[in-house]
Amino acid sequence: MNEAKFIWMNGKLVPWNDAKIHVLSHTLHYGNGAIEGTKAYKTPKGYAIFRLNDHTKRLLESSKITLLDVPYTLEELNEAQIQLLKANEFTGENVYLRPIVYLGYGVMGVYHKEAPVDVSIAAWEWGAYLGEEGLKKGIRLKISSFNRTSNRSNMGKAKAVGNYLNSQMAKYEAVESGYDEALLLDDEGYVAEATGASFFMIRDGEIITPPSDNALQSITQKMVIEMAEDMGYKVIRRRISREEIYVADEAFLTGTAAEITPVREVDARILGGGGCGPITEKIQSGYFDIVYGRNPEYDHYLTYID
Repeated sequence: MNEAKFIWMNGKLVPWNDAKIHVLSHTLHYGNGAIEGTKAYKTPKGYAIFRLNDHTKRLLESSKITLLDVPYTLEELNEAQIQLLKANEFTGENVYLRPIVYLGYGVMGVYHKEAPVDVSIAAWEWGAYLGEEGLKKGIRLKISSFNRTSNRSNMGKAKAVGNYLNSQMAKYEAVESGYDEALLLDDEGYVAEATGASFFMIRDGEIITPPSDNALQSITQKMVIEMAEDMGYKVIRRRISREEIYVADEAFLTGTAAEITPVREVDARILGGGGCGPITEKIQSGYFDIVYGRNPEYDHYLTYID
């Protein structure tokens, strides 16, 4: 990965290679931690973080759900991300930020409340999550044999560290089978989400995306819905079955890292013309105009770095 100069750890800027934790840190053994994925883009007015407040708010909500008492306020965490970007003096087109709340060294055992709560934030330059070619021409998507973990078994509304074991196994299965990404269904057979992104499909000019009943509440998904409706498209939120995807005209994934990634194929079925469809292309272009500061109507979603 692309190393940077500093990582923010518990209020201090630490050199990248010195940002270390103890091998007996509680989260490493038991998986209770909360993460975020936030992104900054180089705009005509300098770097701007996209929906910073929303992402930090979700980090704190995830922490509350998993009973982690974060020792910093939302405002302090926002400022930490701004200062980290400044200190690292990035030059690339975009920068990914990864805040994490985790349980540190001090106690062992499943009961976690006596373990110290630590917070770190890393930032690095990161290209297209699913590849530049995938961003332009679309990816191959496999519907996983793994279901998204049931709400009865886990707390899926938290962007929690432990939740991503489910995603890792599904992603590995998809890649080893020759695909780029996996799509997980819920325990009733309806679309939940990809391993780190939300799913949209297009049929007969309508944009359809599943509810967040058994998925993380996605900030990018919410942005795409708002943007698409402003463009005049009808957006429907309803459950989606596997069979419907196979006959969709277009499909795409959304997420902080995935941005707007077209889906050209699902389970060996080619969607539409087999590339980035016309509506997907318009949504993708509109999204990049927003995050790169080229659409003043959405400027309120950007936090500019002085």
